[in-house]
Amino acid sequence: MMSADLPLPKQTRRTPDRRMRDRLIIAGLVALFVAGLIGLAAATGWQETRAQIARLTLWQGAVLLALSLVNYVFRGLRWHLFTRRLGLPTTLGQDMRHFLGGFAMVVTPGRVGELVRMRWLRRETGWAFERTAPLALVDRASDLAAMALILGLSVSFAATGVTGAVPVTILALMAAYVATRPRLLAACVTLAHRLIGRLPRVFGRIRAAARSLDRFSGIGALVPALGLGITGWIAEGYAFHLLLGWMGAEIGLMKAIAIFVFATLAGGLTGAPGGVGGAEAAMIALLALDGVPMEVSVPATAIIRVTTLWFALAVGMAVFPFAERLSLRGADALEKD
Repeated sequence: MMSADLPLPKQTRRTPDRRMRDRLIIAGLVALFVAGLIGLAAATGWQETRAQIARLTLWQGAVLLALSLVNYVFRGLRWHLFTRRLGLPTTLGQDMRHFLGGFAMVVTPGRVGELVRMRWLRRETGWAFERTAPLALVDRASDLAAMALILGLSVSFAATGVTGAVPVTILALMAAYVATRPRLLAACVTLAHRLIGRLPRVFGRIRAAARSLDRFSGIGALVPALGLGITGWIAEGYAFHLLLGWMGAEIGLMKAIAIFVFATLAGGLTGAPGGVGGAEAAMIALLALDGVPMEVSVPATAIIRVTTLWFALAVGMAVFPFAERLSLRGADALEKD
């Protein structure tokens, strides 16, 4: 039974216009991604690029995808950990479905489209957005903290440094710190509201969500969350290391992980959808600084982005319809109760 102070919101279905808009956005980003890499490949030389891609076998591609799945599963487990800490009455299966389905919106600006998970939770549990919003904040903060720690450690152990790694690491850690400090984040929201002077209800809801972050500030939540996040992101960094080795560019495990994490962070910090453009440019530039020729760095960047970002989008698109359908069923069940 739902409590009196948590009325079930009206159900809204995705209209054909919204679905078409989402598809056009994704198609446009894919086109930009492909066009940019085609231009680089053309400048580098088609024969060299094709030769490098031809070196990979199907089983090697399967290994790259499997390591990406490791990242998604471990971060999904972290999402489940956060829902437990928040007190949501969801199962592991529900949380994994919500988390993976949210990847369908991974290429929205700033990845705000992943807030669709809050909509599914509202339908299935009756919890308002204000009560579940801290999940999105702490999940993003955990990613930033895990990636910043990986970057800092990998640069420390790498034979040579990664240009720009220190400021990116500091920015990521600062963002993660603010996003996990309820009072500090609430104060930042209040300051933003005073500067803008509009949307008092919206800022009020964000401030209330920020104050709910105290449930995640304990060691019992932060340490396991960091462990799961670090393991997941290292899996994808290791995939990049394997890929470079298979393509004849052995730069060392720590350096490969550092370049992958730095490029992913740099792309994400730009706010561009999925980090498209920024992440690829950073990855190719850093590989070039390490002596990796363009005929290797361009196809390696294309392949690792396809097997990470675009594979996540594919997984999300596959899970999304099931998550949407089951959330509507959950809403119907709540109405009956």
